Amino acid sequence: MKQLSNPAPEDITTLLQRSRKMAGQTLAELASSLGVPVPANLKKNKGWQGQLIERYLGASASTQAAPDFMELGIELKTLPLDRNGHPKESTYVCTVPLDKTHDINWESCWLKNKLNHVLWVPIEADANIPLAARNIGNAILWQPSQQQIQVLRQDWEELMDMVCLGQLEQITAHHGQYLQIRPKAANAKALCPATDMDGNRIMTLPRGFYLRPTFTQQILNEHYAFA
Repeated sequence: MKQLSNPAPEDITTLLQRSRKMAGQTLAELASSLGVPVPANLKKNKGWQGQLIERYLGASASTQAAPDFMELGIELKTLPLDRNGHPKESTYVCTVPLDKTHDINWESCWLKNKLNHVLWVPIEADANIPLAARNIGNAILWQPSQQQIQVLRQDWEELMDMVCLGQLEQITAHHGQYLQIRPKAANAKALCPATDMDGNRIMTLPRGFYLRPTFTQQILNEHYAFA
């Protein structure tokens, strides 16, 4: 069967209509509508459900340094939830720039650009529910509040200061209130250039910016408090 993808939505109304139509479907039902096979699990297909949602909603940016719905300026993020409806894990946002960091600032950084406007799509992620039977929830179209922007900026600036000072190896999961930096690589051989504390060029694992589950829980609480 030929695998299908919807075209990029021409406006926010179209995007939200597709989101509402998708809500309540299982991953198997959505995959069937697009001619996409469902893997047995996500162990070797970690990004499968996100790619499936992208196909259905018409995300166009792929891996480019731009929001997924480029014409609308909206990023797409799936949000796996545990059996109690809480975020199951940290949410990956974008890679951490480890090289040529001297001209990077908050206003123009990739992370801020990604988080300006986000469509969150909750998905059941209880390990006791087979992947095909997991339900897709009601999407949340979200923009950060001024308070959230302030904390995100503070986290980003503190973490990037450590990166620029060559303190990458000193960054732990305890740094950052909303944001954290974690290694992001398929294997230990996937190295990229960076700078150490003495200004020497080194090779290290790529890093990614992640949103803590406590932050994405805030978003869920805000939405369902007013839903």
